[in-house]
Amino acid sequence: MAFPLITDPFFYAVAVPAVILLGVSKSGFGAGFGSLAVPLMALAVTVPQAAAILMPILLLIDILGMAAFRKNFDMRLAKFLLPCGLVGTLIGMLLFKVLPANVVAGIVGAFTLLFLAQRLVFPPKPDSPLPPRWLGALLTVTAGFTSFISHAGGPPVSAYVIPLRLPPVTFTATLAFFFFVINLSKWIPYAWLGLLDMRNMATSLVLLPLAPIGVWIGVRLARRIDPVLFYRILYLGMFFTGIKLLWDGFR
Repeated sequence: MAFPLITDPFFYAVAVPAVILLGVSKSGFGAGFGSLAVPLMALAVTVPQAAAILMPILLLIDILGMAAFRKNFDMRLAKFLLPCGLVGTLIGMLLFKVLPANVVAGIVGAFTLLFLAQRLVFPPKPDSPLPPRWLGALLTVTAGFTSFISHAGGPPVSAYVIPLRLPPVTFTATLAFFFFVINLSKWIPYAWLGLLDMRNMATSLVLLPLAPIGVWIGVRLARRIDPVLFYRILYLGMFFTGIKLLWDGFR
C-alpha cells in the first residue's frame, strides 16, 4: 500500500515557507504573520485540510516556545485569557461546518485592519488607560473562535495584549502558553470532525522538522530585539495578515 502522503510539488512550495513563518511568528518575532500559514497552504489544499495538517506542527511549535520562555509567563494574564479562549474554541467547533472559512478570514482581516487604523489615528500615550477587561474577554473569545476555524487567533488576542505594553519576552511567553492550551483543546474536536486522517497526519510528519527552524530563528530575534522595533514589526505582521485575510474573505 502506498504511503498516504500529499505529493503535489506546489503544495510543498507553499507549505514549507508557511511552516517556517509559523514557527517564527509563534516564537514572538513578527507575531501575526503566523495567521498567513493557513491561507498560504489553502492555495494548494482546502482550508480545513490545511488547518488539520498544521495541528501536529502547532503542537510542536507551542512546546518549543513554552520551553524557551518558561520563566517569563504572566500567569495572571494567562488565567484571564484562557477561559475566554476556550469558550471561543467551543463556538468554533459548533460553527465549523456552518460558517465558511473565507467569511471568518474576512472578519478577522477587517478587525485587524481596524485595530491598526485606530492605533495609527489615536497613537497610545505612556499614560493611556489600559483596555477594559470586557473588551479583552470579547477579543479573546474571538481569538479562540478564529484559531479553531483557521489557526488565525493571533490578531484578535494581540489587539488586547499589545496595549498592555508588556516586555517583548513576556508578551511572547504569555501568548505561547495561551496558544499551547488552545491548540491542545482542538485535537478531540478536530478528530470528531474527521480532519485528522492518515493523509493529513503523514503530510504533517514530513513538514514537522521545519518547525524548530522557525522557532529557533524567532526566539533568537525576540530575545535581542529592541522593544520599539519589536512592536513595529508586530504591527507590520498584523497589517499584511489583515490585508491577506480580508482579500480571502472577499474572494
